[in-house]
Amino acid sequence: MDITTTLADVSVELTGSLSVIGYGLGTLGPGIGLGILIGKTVEGMARQPEVAGQLRTTMFIGVAFVELLALLGFVSGFLF
Repeated sequence: MDITTTLADVSVELTGSLSVIGYGLGTLGPGIGLGILIGKTVEGMARQPEVAGQLRTTMFIGVAFVELLALLGFVSGFLF
């Protein structure tokens, strides 16, 4: 019995859409961005508690923009 095969003998059928993989990879950016944004804000609040209110406001504006970009990528995956 011969068990050797070549690449020409192997066929793989892929079904589905590559946009799912693209969106899956696209979620890494906002995830990393949110982690850095929130982590640095907490670090800044720990260093200077007197500016915690300003940092929190700025952080929420940044979070809104990052989430907007993530949702934009999600919707464009459905449109295109």
